[in-house]
Amino acid sequence: MKKIAFAITTALFLMSCGQKEQVYDASGTFEAVETIVSAEATGTIKTLNLAEGQVLKAGETIGYIDTTQLYLKKKQLRAQINVVLGKKPDVPAQIAAYQEQLKQANRERQRITNLLKADAATPKQLDDANAQIAIIKKQIAAQRSSLNITSTSLNQETLPLNVQIDQLNDQLLKSKIINETAGTVLVKYVEVNEMASIGKPLYKISDLSSIILRAYITGNQLPAIKLGQKVEVLVDSADGKYKTYEGIIEWISDKAEFTPKTIQTKDERANLVYAIKVKLKNDGYLKIGMYGEIILSKKI
Repeated sequence: MKKIAFAITTALFLMSCGQKEQVYDASGTFEAVETIVSAEATGTIKTLNLAEGQVLKAGETIGYIDTTQLYLKKKQLRAQINVVLGKKPDVPAQIAAYQEQLKQANRERQRITNLLKADAATPKQLDDANAQIAIIKKQIAAQRSSLNITSTSLNQETLPLNVQIDQLNDQLLKSKIINETAGTVLVKYVEVNEMASIGKPLYKISDLSSIILRAYITGNQLPAIKLGQKVEVLVDSADGKYKTYEGIIEWISDKAEFTPKTIQTKDERANLVYAIKVKLKNDGYLKIGMYGEIILSKKI
């Protein structure tokens, strides 16, 4: 009996030694902020220089959507504008005759003024000459005003057409597929010669230079953490040991939830836990979906 008891004790001791000591306070999986880039125009995708795993820069043009119909519509609107503006009156030419009459009237007034000095004309003749000049000036002003109104009206007719051209220019710009977010392409949804439509997803991208560990803590641990707190993050290494990273708590959930099945907590009996997000720099080793462990009590 003593031998049997000793054997059982020894086996239990070896089993306890073989188990990996739980040194972490919380665990979770890595995730990243993922952006789905969608088409902003409708048409056939003509070029798309894109591959999954490719690293893109912000502002990089990676393709374009067919713009033939937009270009033709723009040419049509420009032609319409030229037709409307072709109806604008030539103001100098239209009042040239009145200008010539005014010159003749001024010469006549000067002639009468000279005759009046020589007592060869009457003051009434000079008054008539001045009145004639005033009438011609009023005719010029009226004609100029009428022609300007006509020109302004025609210019206003082109305003809606110019707005339509601005809209087409915006659509032409959006036909270029420009990557706005620097990061790594995670998923590619379309290929060249496929039809794109406004809002259709083209690819998914994420900046993996920093990554987030979503972990879960118990209610007892909640008072011990705060936003901006530095924590130690442990990740399994290929040699069976841990790789250590420094992380910062950037979000703490204000609502409890049931413990996810794939997550372990320090207190295995906990049913309700709080989610937290820990942000850390990625050296290329950390990947979306990997498991990580957090030590809350140890300060770095």
